Amino acid sequence: MINEMILNFVIIFVLLELYEVTWQKESTLMGMLLNMHRYYRKNIFLFLAMNPTFYFSIWLAMVTNYNGGAMLLLFIKTVDLATKIILIDMVFTKKEIPEDIAVTLLRPINKYLPYIGIVIYPLLILTIEL
Repeated sequence: MINEMILNFVIIFVLLELYEVTWQKESTLMGMLLNMHRYYRKNIFLFLAMNPTFYFSIWLAMVTNYNGGAMLLLFIKTVDLATKIILIDMVFTKKEIPEDIAVTLLRPINKYLPYIGIVIYPLLILTIEL
């Protein structure tokens, strides 16, 4: 039986993830990066605030006494956010993009790809035991 509190965590996370998808979604990874860069160039703290699932993951790790599933979720969200910042810096600040990365960024992506986190991350939350 799924704990009611865990189910609430899943619902909150899905809603926050949907928020992130709505402002980032585009037909290519470059388009997604451009959407992120719009906030990043205004203020990095604004950009960081636009990623509430990262902060929710930190909070979730703490309230679950650093459960393995919560720590894995936090690790994935940290790597995800760091990768976004590195790519934004590479593309828009340094303007030094390796050819293989440039090709990947410009290739169209499946319209459902941005929503994969809405499936994967809640599964990690469901592994948490309180």
